[in-house]
Amino acid sequence: MTDEVLREAARLAEAGELFALATVVNVRRPASARRGDRGLVTADGALVGWVGGACSEPIVVREALRAVAERTARLVRIGPPGTHAGPGEEIVCAESHCASEGVVEVLVEPQLPSPLLAVVGDGPAARTLRELARAIGWRVTDEVRAGADGVVVATMGRSDEEALADALALSAGYVALVASARRAAVVLAALREKGVADAEVARVRSPAGLDLGPSTQEEIAVAVLAELVAWRHAHAPPTTLPEEAVDPVCGMTVAVESAAAAEHGGRTYYFCSPHCRASFLEDPVRYAEAAAT
Repeated sequence: MTDEVLREAARLAEAGELFALATVVNVRRPASARRGDRGLVTADGALVGWVGGACSEPIVVREALRAVAERTARLVRIGPPGTHAGPGEEIVCAESHCASEGVVEVLVEPQLPSPLLAVVGDGPAARTLRELARAIGWRVTDEVRAGADGVVVATMGRSDEEALADALALSAGYVALVASARRAAVVLAALREKGVADAEVARVRSPAGLDLGPSTQEEIAVAVLAELVAWRHAHAPPTTLPEEAVDPVCGMTVAVESAAAAEHGGRTYYFCSPHCRASFLEDPVRYAEAAAT
């Protein structure tokens, strides 16, 4: 199971997808989980792996989605009613209403996608920039492609216009041209002649990178990477917490995105498990009225 989780984690990381790793770090019997059990929660709330079965899964999914939204890891203690944190403990406590009275502690770690940087060109600046970007954990490609967060064109006069036009058409957030001011003016004018809108042309940064004065090609790569890092931090995605609802049967707060659901009286109700959903469907009036109070 761990191998499956790690393979999926590698695939999601390569694809630039958000997800969270969940690792069981402590168990108090009776509980079905074992220390070292591991799961993975995708951005849409799907769980791969094992973190203790139906009693733990909805809580782990909920906390994983919160962790991804808030970009912070958390330790989650799942136990029977009355489970609480001790003095000085930095831990999220969640009550499980399963028959088992065991306690499971799960470390939830958000895995944020590394930026994808396209560096077009084969000169010293381009090669050095690709090496430096990989060294800080960015994903790197040598061609403009969909999904690129940033595009740096360093072709030294070879097909500059085409690469920039492609980058602008794909809406890359950061687009830069490594060129002298004179050469940049010629390239940008050519883009306008090709019909690229002025507002789009204005997005092209040139000279690319921080102004270090006269620099070698390798130093230009350092200056560009410094500007890219600053741009990345300034354009971090906003925090958007996942939508949640209270299970009308057991009272657990669940993530709507991955929860079982049922309709009654023109309203949608969400459940931690198929068992709670089935209980609701047996007597929806009773639970709907309780939820409304």
